[in-house]
Amino acid sequence: MASRTAHPVLGTRSVNRATLARQLLLSRAATSAQDAVAHLLGLQAQNVKPPYFQLHARLAGFRPAELAELMESRQVVRMVTMRSTIHTHTAHDALTLRPLVQGARDREVNYFRKGLVGVDLERLGELARAFVEAEPRTMGEIREELLTQWPDADPQALSVAARCRLPLVQVTPRGVWGRSGQVRLTTVEQWLDTPAAPAAAAPQAVDDVVLRYLGAFGPASVKDMQVWAGLTRLKEAFERLRPQLAVFRDVNGVELFDLPDAPRPDADTPAPPRFLPEFDNLLLSHADRTRVVAPEIKGRTWTGNQSHCTLLVDGFLAGLWRLEEGTLTVELFGKASKEDKEEIVAEGERLIADMTDHGGRASVRFGSISG
Repeated sequence: MASRTAHPVLGTRSVNRATLARQLLLSRAATSAQDAVAHLLGLQAQNVKPPYFQLHARLAGFRPAELAELMESRQVVRMVTMRSTIHTHTAHDALTLRPLVQGARDREVNYFRKGLVGVDLERLGELARAFVEAEPRTMGEIREELLTQWPDADPQALSVAARCRLPLVQVTPRGVWGRSGQVRLTTVEQWLDTPAAPAAAAPQAVDDVVLRYLGAFGPASVKDMQVWAGLTRLKEAFERLRPQLAVFRDVNGVELFDLPDAPRPDADTPAPPRFLPEFDNLLLSHADRTRVVAPEIKGRTWTGNQSHCTLLVDGFLAGLWRLEEGTLTVELFGKASKEDKEEIVAEGERLIADMTDHGGRASVRFGSISG
């Protein structure tokens, strides 16, 4: 086996450009929303609107109605998967990725074991499944139903156990652009009328996801993927795949794995400004985030527990933004050239025109939003 020092070194800008290319952020892709959601292994979706803005930043000609139609036709769904957070996934990935993280969800239940004394988790899963498959329920309704069986249990612990033991999806109209709805839940199998994949412990299932992760987020280290997935012990999968992967080092000597034929553009490839919503997976899916976030501005995307929408300039985090009543306010972390500001304004005007009904009254201004 070749020594680690023999691997080619990828500088930070090279890693940045490769990641942006996989994330469809160097140039907008002429692909469907469904194919993009699959390629990206889902869209972070704690809030309703971010998945729509994620696709707007990545796809040519995207309009919110395209993703909304996929939601209503059940071709994509909202559910808890990676990192125990809500993602928008294709129906196929909802059925196959959710079993992959079941071990992590079981460990999450263990954190609440003091509130589950005397609770039979197998029985809880059976009762909760029957309850939500009869008709979609709110989490409050699920909790109250379970409390009738285990009145001495901690209510929050019962909620966590139900959410972790079952592959629950948020049914529409929740998640549909321009509509509102309370979060109601049923199982992914019931919603899609399809059996879920078996527990994804088989090496092949894990290896397939490793390859897909590298295709969407690479080049990446083992720890990078573990952060993205919220899983541990993935090193064995990378070692199984090593013979068919390209291997590099970053500037700190960390091994980065990649698909041999994946795009790795030149470090000087232009990267246009892009407006990303809160919780974009680009910023959350690596252990080392310096590929996008300079160390000196680490933590600037949060105020308390509020996550801000972010702006990329030259491929790196450069500011925050907020859109209210047709006015897009941009807060830059540092100085920007006249040319950069003109490109930011042009991209901002496009955002307003495509994603709001204020196109005729578009306004982009530079100011402070995080104070």
